[in-house]
Amino acid sequence: MSDLGHVLILAGGLSAEREVSLRSGHRLRDALQEAGVEAEVADADAGLIAALSTDPPSAVFPAIHGAYGEDGSIQEILALLGVPFVGATADACRFAFDKPVAKAVARAAGLATPASVTLPKETFHDLGAAAVLERIVATLGLPLFVKPARGGSALGASRVTTAADLPGAMISCFAYGDTALVEQCVVGTEVAVGVIDLGEGPQPLPAVEIVPPASGYDYAARYTAGQTRFFTPARLPEPEAATAAAAAVTAHRALGLRDLSRTDLIISGGRPFFLEVNVAPGMTETSTLPMAIAAAGRALGLVCRDLLSAAASRGN
Repeated sequence: MSDLGHVLILAGGLSAEREVSLRSGHRLRDALQEAGVEAEVADADAGLIAALSTDPPSAVFPAIHGAYGEDGSIQEILALLGVPFVGATADACRFAFDKPVAKAVARAAGLATPASVTLPKETFHDLGAAAVLERIVATLGLPLFVKPARGGSALGASRVTTAADLPGAMISCFAYGDTALVEQCVVGTEVAVGVIDLGEGPQPLPAVEIVPPASGYDYAARYTAGQTRFFTPARLPEPEAATAAAAAVTAHRALGLRDLSRTDLIISGGRPFFLEVNVAPGMTETSTLPMAIAAAGRALGLVCRDLLSAAASRGN
């Protein structure tokens, strides 16, 4: 058995990604048990602070997706309580969770990103939606990809191929957030590249190639087994695989992340385009990070055990 002692996995939360988070938490608990670590899954609710204060765990593994779990909130609470945790600090989470900010940081670090505009819902109301949308299409062209500036699991995200589809995509986006990120839709190979740091600096994992159904890589395609095809390692020429790996490490470092992350990229013309980064990657059976860990010849439970041990050793 591990000498970690009391380990807590935080899963659930109140975001639209709650069910996915619970699946991640339960799979993570099972993987840790296989590695000899007794871990408990707990929700982030009104009783959490009292529970952490009464019986402080050796370390916490946050597996809450979306707001509260990835925007720095839960990390701030854990730091206030002096509880060690796996993953990025609250400040780094805030930068990474805001997609336009993360894109700006990635660009400053030398990474390519799709051309985009970021606009709050109020802009469309105040300046006239039709005029704003017309200018977006004239500037960025088609196709476009619309998604909330903050959030994950493709909730509120959609691909737009005609100008007539853009208003509906904006409405769907604003159902999940008050600010929209509208990007040029770069055509290429979609990959997810995980990064882990087990004490020797951030190391890239094999890229996972994502081939979604014709309807796109939406929520159902991400979390329904069999809807999306995954290739690990990605079917990329070695030079492209190397540039994708380097891009993920660059994003991880530039955003000040630690322990683990997952960067989503489009490889187009041999060049990686940064889309976004995730500080609490999914751990479900269709999530790409566990696939990448397995492709690297590692066991998910052992990797997560080592991340917890590192967190416990450093404090928060």
